[in-house]
Amino acid sequence: MKIRRTTLEDLDEILIIYADARAFMKKQNNPSQWGEDYPRRELLESDISLDRSYVCVLDNRIVGTFYFEVGVDSTYMEIFEGEWLDDAPYAVIHRIASARDSKGVASFCVDWCFNQHPNIRIDTHRNNNPMIRFLEKNGFMKCGIIYIENGDERIAFHRIK
Repeated sequence: MKIRRTTLEDLDEILIIYADARAFMKKQNNPSQWGEDYPRRELLESDISLDRSYVCVLDNRIVGTFYFEVGVDSTYMEIFEGEWLDDAPYAVIHRIASARDSKGVASFCVDWCFNQHPNIRIDTHRNNNPMIRFLEKNGFMKCGIIYIENGDERIAFHRIK
């Protein structure tokens, strides 16, 4: 597998990955985290134009996608019912998703991110049990609650390499 920046030509493929991820979340009793249409094409186009969107490729096929940025995330400015592991500069991962029939993609993507930056924050919906298990298995610590731009609650995780 390899990681590269997403291009506009990748959009249709990653939209399918996100649609499959939403269907999976619904089956896992988590229908509201991404709803019917998150992330929207316009958001992904913005991520691409800002060089913050990445794809994971295996045998010339996109098998995963995610947002990665080194820097302050406004939704992480306040944390409730806990605290971050430290106040050092950090990177964030958002919107990580893998193709329906793939294995090990999310771990590969997270490992790649840690090779870019040793301090990473991420969040997920409290009903996203597969993601919570994945994060805990991959060394992330549950730190508290954050609220995203629309006011929805998320569980905040943090890992320092």
